[in-house]
Amino acid sequence: MDIESGVLNKDLPVIQDADLDGKIVLVRLDHNVVKKGAVKDPFRIDQTFGTLYYIAERGGLPILMTHVGRPKDKKTGKISCSPDDAVGPIVEYLKRKLHADLYMPKFDVTENGLAGIGDSIKPALDDLRKRKIGGIYLPNTRWFQGEEGKGIERESFAKQLAGLADVYVNDAFGSWQPHATTYDITVHLPSYAGFLMQQEIENLNRVIYPERPFVAVVAGAKYDTKIGPLYAIYNKVDYLILGGVIYNTYLCAKYGISIQGVSDSDIQAAKELVDIDRGKQKIVELPYIVESDTLEGKIEGRYRTISTSDFREGNKYNYILDIDPRSFEDKRVEDVMLNAKTIFVNAVMGYTPHFPLGSKALDETIDKNASALKMYGGGDTLQEFKNLCPGLYLSVLDNSKYYFFTGGGTVLTAIEQGSPFGLKPVQALIENKERLGER
Repeated sequence: MDIESGVLNKDLPVIQDADLDGKIVLVRLDHNVVKKGAVKDPFRIDQTFGTLYYIAERGGLPILMTHVGRPKDKKTGKISCSPDDAVGPIVEYLKRKLHADLYMPKFDVTENGLAGIGDSIKPALDDLRKRKIGGIYLPNTRWFQGEEGKGIERESFAKQLAGLADVYVNDAFGSWQPHATTYDITVHLPSYAGFLMQQEIENLNRVIYPERPFVAVVAGAKYDTKIGPLYAIYNKVDYLILGGVIYNTYLCAKYGISIQGVSDSDIQAAKELVDIDRGKQKIVELPYIVESDTLEGKIEGRYRTISTSDFREGNKYNYILDIDPRSFEDKRVEDVMLNAKTIFVNAVMGYTPHFPLGSKALDETIDKNASALKMYGGGDTLQEFKNLCPGLYLSVLDNSKYYFFTGGGTVLTAIEQGSPFGLKPVQALIENKERLGER
């Protein structure tokens, strides 16, 4: 097996090869679905059930962990342990769905998050070994100082985690950053990829090695944060459709116009893409867009549809907040979408929740192409799909022509690198297997 064949790399250690019977299994998940103290969308949790069932069926004793939100202040470095990003709602959801008795240990909170794993967890570990409880769910990993820390602080945290378990399983595809719980831990325990991780990697290969014509739809709130992945996708696709501020920036750079909210520096950066596309003609323009005088909502009389055919150098526009659905009836746009064999979407086309019609029209147009493989990446992208087209979403959940990734940022990073095996947490699993093979 190899990457080019669209299946797993033979060097990736998988959970099927692990001896789990009677072993405490430390499982890193991406259950980052809590918003303001409630589970916003359980999709990412549900996608990990296969791994959790397998561990239980094989006699494993699970300790689960995930990050939630960004509790660390980037400016001060301080970590706050707010109920808004606690794992409690996740645990309650798992208890209801799996009828599992999960224990949540409590550790002493300092002025800067949690210092580490204390001895208070020992009674719970004894109960787990005796099967008095079904599992343990650790606090938000980003509450711990060592998770994103450096040096001894981080090394100590990884060793403390390893001291809890016999085996490590990474099923957190969406957590591609090399943190203590996704990367460093693999130095200390036999480590394996869970079923969701395997599934996501296999489907990533279908984006990296697509059946053509390959169409990508990419949007974003800032141009400068997507430059690397955007160029990587551009080089891979046959056609590229843009949305959001990324599209606004492209239009400014191409037509010499100005749009409220688009910076001059981003426009300058986008000119390179415009120059490249003059020769390759990969970018498919959406000709009808929605201009609004305000960001405060969709206020009658303060928004209108405009056409890119009316652009003239020097023109100034207010906020462009959506794609008019008529854009998807344009002959070139429709032909590109309906003739594609692979479609990848990482895009919310409008300024939600006030301007949803562009995203709804995009999803409905894509569904008209019954033969194409349609792949969606990103939590916001999937959430908008579910909100705007609930009937369609439910009808395609088990459709082999649809696939929903649990981590959009991970997909873009892997595309930029040209391989899912370049992701640091995946590399760490492979390196762990190599080390164990040398013993």
